[in-house]
Amino acid sequence: MSEYDRTDAVFYDSYSTGTDGDLSFYVEEARKAGSPVLELGCGTGRILIPTAEAGLTVTGLDRAPSMLAVARQKIARLDATLQRRITLVEGDMRAFALGQRFNLIMIPYRAFLHLLTVEDERRALGCIREHLVDGGRLVLNIFDPRLDVIVIQQGLVGTAQKKMDEFVHPETGRRVVIWDTIQYDLERQILEDERIFEEVDGEGKMISRTYNLLTLRFIYRYEMQYLLELCGFQVEALYGDFQRGPFRAGGEQVWVARRS
Repeated sequence: MSEYDRTDAVFYDSYSTGTDGDLSFYVEEARKAGSPVLELGCGTGRILIPTAEAGLTVTGLDRAPSMLAVARQKIARLDATLQRRITLVEGDMRAFALGQRFNLIMIPYRAFLHLLTVEDERRALGCIREHLVDGGRLVLNIFDPRLDVIVIQQGLVGTAQKKMDEFVHPETGRRVVIWDTIQYDLERQILEDERIFEEVDGEGKMISRTYNLLTLRFIYRYEMQYLLELCGFQVEALYGDFQRGPFRAGGEQVWVARRS
């Protein structure tokens, strides 16, 4: 099964709630830019729908049919005016052709890290640039690699499985416990996070188990800066959080770059 045909889509929103302040940050950037706006890696619409509710015309592109299906269900419950502001597209951020240009393109919640090679990153940024108006902006966030965590993880022997979180299943009402195991490929800068979702009943008996593999390529600060500049962008800001605080190593990289 492809990573993008996500088995966890039905309960994704129950445990994947974003990073502190990211929703208001992206909606504010969209308001400043004005319509139209494009979100890449829109998933289930967590950022997309509030952007439309803020009065913007927004297109959401994602590679995962299962995630888009959840987004469509949410959009169908909106009033007709809001629905007309939203367009969903199944596609790949490395190669898309939407036939229009946007004032703002945003890639929230570290979705850019799903690109696993430098070649893929450059292809995506080239495609993004072609879809921006002159002076249009790209806003994205990625995590800044914590070398101390990587070193500790690499030193562990055997399978370092740990409890990540738990939540209530939105359909069954049962408790779901998330276990994860993280491995790093330092040469390729790849992180593989195998997640196991165990649904248990009131007596603690496991009802079902779901596996999901998350593969990301982590990117260092100056690597990201040079990548943006190489691909025709001028960096306007790098924040360390969504309150627009200064960059801090091991935290968040929140980039604002203009098409040059």
